[in-house]
Amino acid sequence: MSLKAQIEADLKQAMLSGDKQKALTLRGVKSTILYAEVAEGKRDEGLPEDALTALLAKEAKKRQESIDLYEQGGNQERADAERQEQAIIEAYLPEKITPEALRSVVEEVTGSFDNPSPRDMGSIIAQVKQKVGPSADGAVIAAMVKEHITS
Repeated sequence: MSLKAQIEADLKQAMLSGDKQKALTLRGVKSTILYAEVAEGKRDEGLPEDALTALLAKEAKKRQESIDLYEQGGNQERADAERQEQAIIEAYLPEKITPEALRSVVEEVTGSFDNPSPRDMGSIIAQVKQKVGPSADGAVIAAMVKEHITS
């Protein structure tokens, strides 16, 4: 079953079971997917699975940014609501890569460069992102690459 079909099926199930939070979150996700399809002119055929995964990862990251802001502002209730939405969205994403596995990928990629320097960071980060996909956050990858190059 495709990711989009799974989200639609889960939305129907959430509505039938009365899970308002999950239904509301999945409606928002479905709307985001539709908007992206229309923006790319792929309304009829839909987006490829990797594009949907990237879109969901972006949505989960937005929720994390909101959580951070609400916690800074002292609004724990809203932070918890965003955390629930984030958990619902992350259920459709591939498992996050462990820091040890990410470190080994970073070491492998930087090892393929002759004497890597900060100028090579962009290329290294791009290659690491290509290998790990959406299972790691870009900021975490960048920080790990920077740490590896400068050490």
